[in-house]
Amino acid sequence: MTAPRPKAGAAGFDQLFSSKAEGGLRVKTGIVELDEMLRGGFMPGDSVMVAGSAGSGKTTLGLQYLFNGVKLGEPGIYVTFEELPDQIYRDANNFGWDLRKMEEEGKFRVICTSPSLMLESGDGSLLEDVFREVQPQRLVIDSLSHLEMFVKKDDMRMEAYRMISYLKTRGISSILLWESPQISGGSFSVTDVGLSFLVDCIVALKPVEIESSMRKALVILKMRGSDHDKRLREFEITPAGIKIQSAFTNYEGIISGSPRKVASEKFMELFRGASEKRK
Repeated sequence: MTAPRPKAGAAGFDQLFSSKAEGGLRVKTGIVELDEMLRGGFMPGDSVMVAGSAGSGKTTLGLQYLFNGVKLGEPGIYVTFEELPDQIYRDANNFGWDLRKMEEEGKFRVICTSPSLMLESGDGSLLEDVFREVQPQRLVIDSLSHLEMFVKKDDMRMEAYRMISYLKTRGISSILLWESPQISGGSFSVTDVGLSFLVDCIVALKPVEIESSMRKALVILKMRGSDHDKRLREFEITPAGIKIQSAFTNYEGIISGSPRKVASEKFMELFRGASEKRK
């Protein structure tokens, strides 16, 4: 199930989307700084959980991952339990991503369905017809947390495992969005139903308040079979999508929800203040 890759274009395109990386092939997100944090991209066929609270940027990251995949020659499917297709198209257009055109070309598909239908289809056969038509290499589910409304808490892991296994056996690289009201504490638990061990990689998005201003932080909590950047990086949602910036090097306690400047930074501020007073 390998789609033909586009012919090589400008050097900038090749550099941005080449799947070659140290340690073998990688699945590029097309977000340059994130791929650097992932040491080249996600591992092929992995299931990735993107966890964060409402409005943290999960959907944007998922759509950007699929759009960039199509540019690479890797068809994709967006499965949503939450929003209607028209809303997905509209949101994507705001970033310059023409999903309808990709659908017309047979490279992309939006599926709006209910978690109950997914569960009733057992191993995921509800998607079989679409899979035959699109032959996807990437898939995003928005969101896995909606399954909680249709299954008992004790059954959540089994249903999630069944869905993940279905995608893995077909060699599909997936992103599973998870709405997490709070990502904090030393254990970095992103769900309360024990799903973290089922996925191969966890990317956490978290809003943080620093000096009376709301900012966004991204951190890779887990990545099987590969090294990765452990730093907490600031990011913004720009008109072109997610843009990752520098690490929060001058602060600590961001994940815990109580960010504070590190001692060296406080000392430098005091020193600068004293110098100003002497002038």
